[in-house]
Parts: sequence; structure tokens; C-alpha cells
Amino acid sequence: MATPSQAVDEARGSGPADGFWHVARPVTGPADGLPEFRQWFAEQARIHHYRVDRIPLSELSGWHFEDGSGDLVHESGGFFAISGLRARTGFRRPREWTQPVIVQSEIGVLGILLKRFDGVPHLLMQAKMEPGNINTVQLSPTVQATRSNYTGVHRGRRVPYLEYFMGPQRGTVLADSLQSEQGWWFLHKRNRNMVVETREEVPLLDGFRWVTLPQLGELLRTDNLVNMDSRTVLSTLPYGEPAPELVDAATDPYRRAALRSLAPRYGSVHSLHEVLRRLTDARSRHELVQRRIPLREVLDGGSWQRTERGIARPDGRHFEVIGVDVRAERREVGRWSQPLVAPVAGLSGLFVKRIGGVLHLLLEARVEAGTLNVCEYAPSVQCSPSHHAAGAGAGAGSELLGLLLSAPRDRIRYDAVQSEEGGRFHHAVTRNLVVEADDDFPLAEPEGHCWVTLHQAQELLRHSNYLNVQARTLVACLSLGLF
Repeated sequence: MATPSQAVDEARGSGPADGFWHVARPVTGPADGLPEFRQWFAEQARIHHYRVDRIPLSELSGWHFEDGSGDLVHESGGFFAISGLRARTGFRRPREWTQPVIVQSEIGVLGILLKRFDGVPHLLMQAKMEPGNINTVQLSPTVQATRSNYTGVHRGRRVPYLEYFMGPQRGTVLADSLQSEQGWWFLHKRNRNMVVETREEVPLLDGFRWVTLPQLGELLRTDNLVNMDSRTVLSTLPYGEPAPELVDAATDPYRRAALRSLAPRYGSVHSLHEVLRRLTDARSRHELVQRRIPLREVLDGGSWQRTERGIARPDGRHFEVIGVDVRAERREVGRWSQPLVAPVAGLSGLFVKRIGGVLHLLLEARVEAGTLNVCEYAPSVQCSPSHHAAGAGAGAGSELLGLLLSAPRDRIRYDAVQSEEGGRFHHAVTRNLVVEADDDFPLAEPEGHCWVTLHQAQELLRHSNYLNVQARTLVACLSLGLF
């Protein structure tokens, strides 16, 4: 009887070493089919009839401020709530504060269906409207559904293709893990990230399209096209190890080092045991005390205020909570209203460095207010640049930010603006930047940081709560960019 890992390898149609590499690229090249895709996607955006209007929180249909706590809740008791959080941490500097926070205890499903056509893996993606998307329609996973969605709390149409991810298995599960979402805006939020390979004939429904790995690598270079839910699932895909002959054939030194980063045989600065030990050490050293409190207490404290426009800080920092009225003909429900969190623009910056001919990623064990387990590995730099411009932050984080933003163009390996999840956040965009450090960049890590290879990051992503959502986006972009 095959072991589970052997069963996955057999389902991939490959040996345990080379994963998708020898079959991922269509013979006509990585951009094959992209003009047709872009035409299809533009048509999907055109035929989505939608309207998103900002309204006062007091006018949200089905939502109300709860007596006593003042929390903003849905009449069904489902979906999510805007509550309060009191947090205290010694990360970087001792501080304590209160803030609004999204509380959504239910675990949703983010699933991508994989099927081979002529031996080439294709992923089933959908053009999905979300009310908070800056361009409304983005490329989403096959299934993107909260428990309230797929159990019918919204009384809408059923979620297509859900049967491949829930109930009796209809394929081979290639990836299945609980992964966190934005720790500054959610309290302990996680979603189930799944990739399932099927050999069945799959009916292609309107609004869905099969996309190859090289095509996704190209599409991830376009601003605000591949949504956050897709990126987090793509980061968990078991890419496998490229064969030595593929690595040796790479003429570009950066690409060769990145391909080596996917295979343990080329070595690493730290063992996986040491990478995990450092995260465990950070979780033990850093204090993070979290207490959910009534939203009323946050507003009574004075640092946050409720006005006719929403809930925000008087100084305009961090984020605000707003209300929207939504009309969307092609969604499971045609009209609804809801609160959204509208944050300031963010930056996720990653330094990479060739060490011993192997590309390494500089990750930081980072504490965020709503993180489930104190801290997770994050990008080298994760911040709101406008706050640093105003003088906030100090130490290694600010130094790395300066180096990142002043990097010469020929050291930039990836640079794109990507949206955060549009079902909870309004026009939330993050600049994702990968800079290859030069020879003068020190090998010694700043406090709390760790050099990690791509294959180590992918090992961590087989499990829950090791890499935060910003780090997962960058891992997906780096990995898919190699196909």
C-alpha cells in the first residue's frame, strides 16, 4: 500500500523529487493563452453588473450595534462582528492599546481544483466580484466561501464546486492546512486552504476558467488581478523539487539560485529544525496579551471615534470601519449591505540573497495584535509607509525599510500592488516588493529575522500558523514566477 506522500506523487504523475516541474510548462511557452485569458477576464468584468455605495453604519440592513457591548453584529448571528480588542505586547517596544477588530470564529474554505490536460496541470479559477476590491472583479480560487456562505445563512444560491472540498473525497488532496489572515484586523482568524486534484470530467461553469502555473506566474505580476485568497492557496501548493538538469540549464544566476532554493540537496544556512526553533523562541520571549472587549470600551477610550461616516481614529492612522450597500447580479445573493475595514496602504518587502549559490528569504518572527499564537514568520519589512514617514517606528525595521525603498532597479526581482481580501476590506492594497540584496548586505540577521529557503518555507506551509498572509503572498509570487 502506498504511503500518503507516495499517493500524492502518483496523483501528480511524477516522482517525489520533481513535482510539477517537468509537466508544468506548455510546449508553446509560459505566456501561451494569456491574450485569450485577458480578453475573457475583461469580458467578465464588463458583464458583472454591480454597484457599491458607501453608507452610514446605522443604515446597514441586517446589522445593528448590540445593546450593552456596542458591537456591530449581524441579525443572523453569523458572518462576523466588529468588536473591540485590548492588546499588550513587548514586541520592539512595550505598548498597550485598544482597537476595533473583526471577530469571525467560523473557518471558511479556500479551495483550488487542479486537473491535467495533456499532462499539463491546470487550476480552476473564477472571476469573482467582492465589494471591497479596488477594481471589483479579481481572480479567485475555485471555492471561496465562509461557513455562513456554504451552510446557506445568506439564503443565496449554492456555492459551485464545493463538493470537491467538502464531504466524501472526489480527488487527491495535495494541500490542506489552516492558515491565518491579517493579524492587525482579525482576531484569531483562519481559513482552510486546500488544493485537490481530480481526474473527473469537470463541467466548466460561467465565470470560471482553467489556468496553467506559468500563466498564473505571469498574472501575479499584474497589479490587483489575482486576489489574496488565491495567493494564499497557491503558496501551499506542493511544487516539488526541480530536477538537477533543469537547475543546471538555467543560464540566469538568480533563477538558478532560486531553483536550488526549492531543493534541500543544495543546502541552507539553517536546518528546518533551527528555523522552527527560532520561531518557538520568539513565541516564548515576546509578550502578547489579548482581551476581547466591547466595542463601546474602544470608543469610550477616545483614540477611536464613531461618526456619521464610520469608526476611525481622529489622526486618520491605521484604518477605519465603514458601511457599504452592494448590488451584484452574479453573486450568490444579489443585494446586501455590510461593514468593511478600510486600511491605509501597506508595504510587504522581502530581501532575498544568494548564499552558497542558493536563494534565501529574510523572514521576521512578527507579532500582530490578533495573531493566534503570538507571532508568525512575516516578510523582512511589513508596514504602512505613511506611518514611517510621519516618524513612527525605529531600529532595524526602519533601516531595512530605507534599504528596501532605495534599492536600485536592477536589484528588484518583483514589484506589484496586490489587494487584500475584498469581502472584508475596502480598497486595501499592499505593495509587494522583492529586492535581491547585494554582496555588502550582511549575512548576520537582524534581531528576530531568519534566512529561510523556498523549500523550507513550503515545508512550513504544510502546517498551520507558521507564515503570515503577507509572507505567503510573496512565497507564491516567487515560486510561480519560476515556471
